[in-house]
Amino acid sequence: MTGSFPAAMLLKSLPEISLVILAGLVLLLSLVWKKRPPQALTWITIAGLMLCLLLALLFALPVKGPYLIWGGLLKIDVLSFLFRMIFLTGAALTVLISVERQPSQGQGEYLALLITSVFGMCLMAASADILMLYLAIEITAMPLFILAAFQFRQKKSAEAGLKYFLYGAMTSTVMVFGFSLLFGISGQTGYSAIAAALEPDRLPVSLTAGIFMLVLVGFLFKVSAAPFHFWAPDVYEGAPTPIAGFLSTASKAAGFAALLRILQEVFRASPELRFGLLAAAAVASMLIGNFLALRQKNLKRLLAYSSIAQAGYILVGAAVGTPLGASGAIYYLIAYLVTNLAAFGAVAVVSSNTGSDQIAAFSGLNRRNAALALVLGAALLSLGGVPVFAGFFGKFLVFASAVQAGAVWLAVIGVLNAVVGLYYYLNLLKVMYLDPVPEGSGPLTVVFPWKAALLVCAAGILVLGFIYRPWYHWADLAAQMLLLH
Repeated sequence: MTGSFPAAMLLKSLPEISLVILAGLVLLLSLVWKKRPPQALTWITIAGLMLCLLLALLFALPVKGPYLIWGGLLKIDVLSFLFRMIFLTGAALTVLISVERQPSQGQGEYLALLITSVFGMCLMAASADILMLYLAIEITAMPLFILAAFQFRQKKSAEAGLKYFLYGAMTSTVMVFGFSLLFGISGQTGYSAIAAALEPDRLPVSLTAGIFMLVLVGFLFKVSAAPFHFWAPDVYEGAPTPIAGFLSTASKAAGFAALLRILQEVFRASPELRFGLLAAAAVASMLIGNFLALRQKNLKRLLAYSSIAQAGYILVGAAVGTPLGASGAIYYLIAYLVTNLAAFGAVAVVSSNTGSDQIAAFSGLNRRNAALALVLGAALLSLGGVPVFAGFFGKFLVFASAVQAGAVWLAVIGVLNAVVGLYYYLNLLKVMYLDPVPEGSGPLTVVFPWKAALLVCAAGILVLGFIYRPWYHWADLAAQMLLLH
């Protein structure tokens, strides 16, 4: 139904409104509060993000069916609520990891841009209109283009921002052309009206396929899936490490949230078409990501290729279009959030102490900081899908959904690629635990905010691996409501 009472719409939108206020407050304080303590803005930002999360729990928790607000532009349901939690949690952890990485000048701008991007992600997950979706994608992407190049005095950071912007602009142009065709065919911008115009008896399947391919370009770029993955390794390597982690988790989750909704609410009448294109992208992403990761010497580039492969695994769940596939993809994204942020958090600690992101800098990590090695080891095993860690259950769900849907071949390819991925993750563990400590290296310093972020991520990896039922319940509920649409 469509909400007609403004007060109700304001309450449902309170988390997003609070994010806008928080971004403005942080920016204002950075200008007028000249004698503030060094990390005051950081803690204000974290407190603000936690307040937004609390407001979402109090006022935006979906207790009934889907609820359309602001003239049908946004939809409040379990999917939008769950992903809002992912974005806010990911942002808070990213800010914690960023404490020692923020520049002395521009701290307020850095935090305000991050908050603005989270605001756009929340709109992406809740969009029920292609115009709203496109605006949300741009609100999300523009701050990230700047954040990727925030260390602009470093050549790699400036190059990362430029490449990310150019690839983003190109794929966004192709996607908006697809959106314009959807509007031209239906005369409407709402998902439901467009879906009605795409019914097979009203439109040739070949035309629907062409439009779907145009729209899919933007989403595959957003989630760093093949064949639009080229930007990821260079951008991850050049961007500030916390931002690379944010791109690989929250930004990827936003892309998948919008993609899952588009698949079910716009292109629901073409399941074979969806499966063919998404399965091909999934296989290509897994193969390219895993086999190119084997050759990497820089850990951020390795995690970038790993992220491409992880997108392929999630696409398996999205491709089959079943409740189990959708819930598996959502659960995977929850597990991936804490897993990859733990990995990038560890990279931030080591690179801050040693000045290097090379895999060789992690030699003998266990003897330089045993706790840090344990956290990074847990993250790597989770990425590899080893049992009792969060990533195992995510992989199990998406592969099981492929088997359930009759696409056993897709599940087999996924399992074989997971074995390849496990090889280079175990090789990293060998470097951390068996290789000698680099000459002249001492113990690694881990400040309190880093400890807090890594502890939360490590706890999340274990909890999601051991106590999966509550989290899977929410993922399954979101999937069921999405597919019942």
